[in-house]
Amino acid sequence: MAGETERNGGRATGRAVDGSGNAISTWSTSWGGAVLRVVILAGALLLLVGFAVVLAELTLTPSPASAGVAGANLRPGHSLRQYAEDYTFLAACKQVGGNVLMGAPFGLLLPVLVPRRFRMLRVVVLTAVMMTVVELAQGAIVEGRAFDVDDVIMNTSGAFLAYLLLGRGLSHRFHTLGFRSLEAQAQRERERERVRAAERKARRAGWSRIRPVARRGPSACGRRSSASPWRRRSTRRP
Repeated sequence: MAGETERNGGRATGRAVDGSGNAISTWSTSWGGAVLRVVILAGALLLLVGFAVVLAELTLTPSPASAGVAGANLRPGHSLRQYAEDYTFLAACKQVGGNVLMGAPFGLLLPVLVPRRFRMLRVVVLTAVMMTVVELAQGAIVEGRAFDVDDVIMNTSGAFLAYLLLGRGLSHRFHTLGFRSLEAQAQRERERERVRAAERKARRAGWSRIRPVARRGPSACGRRSSASPWRRRSTRRP
């Protein structure tokens, strides 16, 4: 499969062509749409950096009061069972909800920054990697905090849910921003090509097309001629 790109004024037009030369997809984008995409991309990157700063402030702040009780958790589900057994309902919801919401911005911002191919998988993997690094930093250098695999799972789940609810739609709109589908135009072009091919075939067969003449009057309104637009060329010579 080959790709073709044309420049039409201020627009770039591309067409994917297979081996037979048939157009598979057609797209068009304006310079204004491209600039808007760059602005949104830069804004998403700045928001992600700002969120990283807030995340570091929330997770890497020492907690001397928990220095004696904080311990690493490497068993998935252990902290969740502890929340259910030892915490009140509101406290457990606060812990679980806070961890889920902490990962939600990744599900909203990363889809804009990562390529469209395997987008959901990229979002989940990147979120899991970043939150694992944060948890490892907590356990290694921050007093009163420890690595917890359940936090990583809840953060990643929050990113996944945010992607399914909002991130997928937002990223689709972003990646198609400034692009206009030209399927109707491509259909018209194919129709014109069929007409031209029929005309060439008719000329080779000795037929010529009758140029339509516009009729005036109320009787011509809404009426379509049923006569054939073709007539055979005269082969008589004077």
